[in-house]
Amino acid sequence: MDHSVPDLLVARAVEKTFDRTRALRGAEFAVAAGEVHGLLGANGAGKSTLSKIISGHVRRDAGELIWRGALLNARSAKEAIGAGITMVMQETSLAPHMSVIENIFLPELGRPGRLSYRRMRGRAGELLETLGIADSVPLESEVGSLSAAQRQLVEIAKALALNSDLLIFDEPTTSLSPLEVERLFAIMTRLRALGRAQVFVSHRLEEVFAITDRVTVMREGRTVAGGLLTASLNQSELVRLMVGHDLGNAFTTRPEPVAQGGKVVLEVRGLRCAPAVRDVSFAVRAGEILGLGGLVGAGRSETLEAVFGLRQRQAGEIALDGQPFHPRKPVDAIRAGIGFVAEDRRVQGLVPDFSVRENLLLGHLGAHRGLLLGYGRRQQEVRALMFRLGLDDEHLLDANILSFSGGMQQKIIIGRWLLLRPRVLLLDEPTKGVDIATRASIYAILRELAGQGVGIVVVSSDFDELLTLCSRVVVMSDGASLADLPAAILDEEKLTLLAAPRTSLQHNSRMLRDLAEELGGAGFWALLDGGRLCCLDVVVANPGADPGFRTGSVPLIGECLVRTALETPANGFVFEPDRSRQTLVIPVKSQRGHDMGAIGITLAGGAPTPPSEAIRSRVQALFARLT
Repeated sequence: MDHSVPDLLVARAVEKTFDRTRALRGAEFAVAAGEVHGLLGANGAGKSTLSKIISGHVRRDAGELIWRGALLNARSAKEAIGAGITMVMQETSLAPHMSVIENIFLPELGRPGRLSYRRMRGRAGELLETLGIADSVPLESEVGSLSAAQRQLVEIAKALALNSDLLIFDEPTTSLSPLEVERLFAIMTRLRALGRAQVFVSHRLEEVFAITDRVTVMREGRTVAGGLLTASLNQSELVRLMVGHDLGNAFTTRPEPVAQGGKVVLEVRGLRCAPAVRDVSFAVRAGEILGLGGLVGAGRSETLEAVFGLRQRQAGEIALDGQPFHPRKPVDAIRAGIGFVAEDRRVQGLVPDFSVRENLLLGHLGAHRGLLLGYGRRQQEVRALMFRLGLDDEHLLDANILSFSGGMQQKIIIGRWLLLRPRVLLLDEPTKGVDIATRASIYAILRELAGQGVGIVVVSSDFDELLTLCSRVVVMSDGASLADLPAAILDEEKLTLLAAPRTSLQHNSRMLRDLAEELGGAGFWALLDGGRLCCLDVVVANPGADPGFRTGSVPLIGECLVRTALETPANGFVFEPDRSRQTLVIPVKSQRGHDMGAIGITLAGGAPTPPSEAIRSRVQALFARLT
């Protein structure tokens, strides 16, 4: 961006108090046209409050907003939208009983005049196509029936439909997969080129460095650093600005694999829970943190809910400590020693009218048998737990849970299960919407629990989180488990491509099948890295040309039947030493130029060798178009 461009919006000395809580203490902020500006800080720093004041959702107590050189006094979100300012909320502001198309154009429904439903439908379809969800989110479906990630994408589409000059994205990626994040960033890049100003609020620092031009950091309601060039910073410096100290190696320590012979505490075999879960199998050992990796709609959350007794399963088996386990309701799981931290803490994890103490002891009530509440015998444990969570003031136990930040609420929910000393802990998006310091604290708690022999299963849309926390990752797609792999041999790219819905890869599979059938051989798509092959898809038309690996497998290249071709860069077909097979390996890239691995065509050694250049040109052109 051109840093000589004057600021489009300036916030000066902004103050805001809620009851006794002083949320903003003279906050300062400025964003220019044609830039993506990161607004960073820990939970409770004031980022969301300042964003809501700028977008008209909250009235400021003091200070001023300058918009296009004039004082801005938007008394509502509607007035801010009219001025050209829109906010994509972290907690979506959608109408659950209305359709997707109605929600996307919700701001227009209250305007005078007739609306063209045909035009709205066409525009909505274009927006969903741009976000990559046109196939998975029907325009006529009720928003209340969608997943949290799908609702977030509809919220983004709603904001894009307004064509505002300033868009504020408040934690827009918390429920999104890496592929969906990349699509969102492509849209933000286009908006930046069109001269739109964008504010990006996020706790994921890798995303901040990927998309922002400048950053402003807040702490305890104050601006501690304003308008810093992102390129001039590193992650450690940003963390120190946000939390005031270093966080050590919380995000770089990788877990050691758990011994294969270790005790299996939870095993799931052939689980079916229609419509989201079709065929899922995995096992977690005592002291292991296992990840379930997949994209939105893969069935990860529904799998955990079935294990916890929240969903009825139609087929499959669950074993706990080697014994059959048939949970019909959550209390069965709780009494068996299974804890569950749900994705949506507001809807599934908290009772908003309850105090911290009452929310902490909800799990205890499920496990407790007897007429009385039995709180007394937990009193000492509760005090020790509160100290561990950083709430050493006993008076805070009686405070309302909603008076705490989202990060602290999440720690209290996890603490609920720590009181029960579970054998197995299931966590769905455990760090969703929490700051980097709270995330480090949650990681430490989970690692400590694993060290005590608890088996932990983690679902996370943040693939870097899975690879940092987990020793193994079970990859899911379209309701089925596809691969069970050590985290040490994975990276975000491999995990994203392995987890891609089979429906979205059907064009690639068709291309491999067509080539395999036409040439009388086999076709495969794989990533080659560090002496290993990660097979994303394989089609075999002639068993004599089988390359010897299957979809989801990650063999050593030296163990493959086509090792010579994989190890020898060449423009044409390469024969194996025993002349049993000949293989053409073609590097491929996406439309945006990203490395997407290689397409391989394997033929039997005795088959005629076709012209390789025509095949190469055909594959590269088709692949770039399909991806």
